[in-house]
Amino acid sequence: MENLIIMLILLVIVTSIVCYLIKAKKRGEKCIGCPYGKQCSGKCSGNNSLK
Repeated sequence: MENLIIMLILLVIVTSIVCYLIKAKKRGEKCIGCPYGKQCSGKCSGNNSLK
């Protein structure tokens, strides 16, 4: 029973991460997790001139 609960919790976590990534891509973010995701060129080299 404990294994089932742990697997369900992991499934919910993975599903929510995938949904977040899909929504972020639909919003136009090129670099997900980058604070300048909508503005940068998509290379995420860390040398953004916007900082």
